[in-house]
Amino acid sequence: MRKMMAILLMLFTITAVSAQDPVIGKYKKALIIGAHPDDPESMCGGTMLLLKQQGCEVVCVYMTRGEGGITGKSAEETAAIRTQEALNSCEVMGIRPVFLTQIDGNSEINKARYDEMRKLIADEKPDVVITHWPIDSHRDHRICSMLVYDAWRLLGHNFDLYYGEVMTGMQTQMFSPTIYVNIDSTVMQKRKAYTCHVSQGTAENVVKWHEVIGRMRGREFQCTHAEAFIKQRWNSSEILDR
Repeated sequence: MRKMMAILLMLFTITAVSAQDPVIGKYKKALIIGAHPDDPESMCGGTMLLLKQQGCEVVCVYMTRGEGGITGKSAEETAAIRTQEALNSCEVMGIRPVFLTQIDGNSEINKARYDEMRKLIADEKPDVVITHWPIDSHRDHRICSMLVYDAWRLLGHNFDLYYGEVMTGMQTQMFSPTIYVNIDSTVMQKRKAYTCHVSQGTAENVVKWHEVIGRMRGREFQCTHAEAFIKQRWNSSEILDR
C-alpha cells in the first residue's frame, strides 16, 4: 500500500509539472509590467512574442526609465539611453511601449503610486497582466509587483495575474513555477530584443543569467527553452480595501 501511494504521488508530481495553463491563445490583450527597461523582455519576452503571434495585443510597460542603471552617467543621461534601448527592443518585437513615472532606485509605494498603476491598468483594459514575483532582492521589483497586485484587487480581479522571474537566485527568490510556456520558436527573437539593451552588458547577461534560466525551465517542461510563471489565485469572498 505504501509503495502504491509513492507511485501515485510520483505520477501526480509529473502531471503537475507538465501541465500548462492555456496562456497562449486564450487572451486578447496583455500588459507585461516590469520595473526597468529589459525586465519585461528577460522575464517573458518569448511568451510576449507567442501571444502577439496568436493575435493578442501586447503592451510592454516600464515602471521606470532605468535612471540608475549606468555607472558614471547622470540620471538624465541614463534615462535617455535606456529609454531608447527599450524603444528599440519593442520595435524588434512589434510591441507598444508605455513608460510610467517612477525613478529607478527610488521607487515608491504610496497612494499616488497605487493610483497611477491602477489607472494605467484600468485605462488599458487587459485581460491578462504579467509582472514580477514579489519576493525579490531588488526593491523596485518588489514595489512593481505590489502595485500591480493592489490594482488587480481593487479592479475586482477583472484580469488574470501571473508572476514571472528575473535573474533567479540573484534577484527573484523562492520561485517555484507551476505554469510553463515553450518558447523554442521565439527564443531567437527574444534574444534579439533583449540585446537591444546594450548598456546592461546584455551579451554577458544573456549567457550568464537569462538563457540559463530558460534552458533550466525547458528541461523541467521537456523542451529546450521555456518561460515559467505562477498564477495568482483569489478567494471570491475576500473584502476589498478601497
